[in-house]
Amino acid sequence: MKVEVKNLKKKFKKIEAVKDISFQINKNQTLGLLGPNGCGKTTSIGMMLGLIEPSGGSILIDNKNINKSEKNYLLEKINFASPYVELPKKLTVRQNLEIYGRLYGLKNLSERIDEIGEELNLITFLDKKTGELSSGQKNRVSLAKSLINKPKLLFLDEPTASLDPDIGDFVRNYIESYKSKNDLTILLASHNMSEVERLCDKVIMMKEGKIVDRGTCKELIDKHGRNNLEDTFLKIARSKNEMA
Repeated sequence: MKVEVKNLKKKFKKIEAVKDISFQINKNQTLGLLGPNGCGKTTSIGMMLGLIEPSGGSILIDNKNINKSEKNYLLEKINFASPYVELPKKLTVRQNLEIYGRLYGLKNLSERIDEIGEELNLITFLDKKTGELSSGQKNRVSLAKSLINKPKLLFLDEPTASLDPDIGDFVRNYIESYKSKNDLTILLASHNMSEVERLCDKVIMMKEGKIVDRGTCKELIDKHGRNNLEDTFLKIARSKNEMA
């Protein structure tokens, strides 16, 4: 799915959280959305998911407006994962996946749960209460939930936050493998710069509600004269001057 964000704005009373941003994600591309805490990333994602109404601008997904009559059609093809949004703790992993699968109207749901459970190594705790899982297990369950409907557009917010290096690498490998085998466009918000360099085709950098720079990881690293994306991020985040 292709995404076009045009002159997007969001104001909460006197606070401008997002200030006239525009960008595009091409079909089957992974775009990194970067910036310090409070820069407007989460608000932007919320608007793109149709959860927050913009104060101005438009969001087109495959030329359909997420905030108009096409919303239900689009949401069937979209999903979201974040370790900061917890699934009901008293339900088992299987029950959580069943609920989300039913919300998407999936057929052969039991087979789909077994399939993704096998792929993400969830089989041994599918019938365990979600609240009893480790953080690494919860992250994988969140990713399984986000892929239960085989979305065409996936929003990932810090998908490997708090994971140890081994499980973090497993998740990144899985995302790469899944995307290579499926028709999938991804928006990735992350503070893990090595992860962004590995997974993203292009990145945009936000600061104080605005986009202050954009390009491939290599283009930004070269432009700012740094050795890696983390040093580039720090330079932009700490700069007092706006960048185009």
